[in-house]
Amino acid sequence: MKTSAITWLSITTIFLLTVTIFSVMNILFSWVFYITIIGQAFLLYSVYKILTDSYTTDKTFEDFYEDHPIKKEE
Repeated sequence: MKTSAITWLSITTIFLLTVTIFSVMNILFSWVFYITIIGQAFLLYSVYKILTDSYTTDKTFEDFYEDHPIKKEE
């Protein structure tokens, strides 16, 4: 199964939120430090996956926003 770029971003977000929770719970500094380093590696990989994703669209800046399209003059 191929994992999409947005899935990697979600995993990274959850992983880095656990770092915040662990630091508030006074978990050992070494655990928080190593999880932070791993989270940063996930973040770099997520950015790489998003930038190299083969997503294409037929929308242009003339289409404005997806939720509030502007009618094109003919």
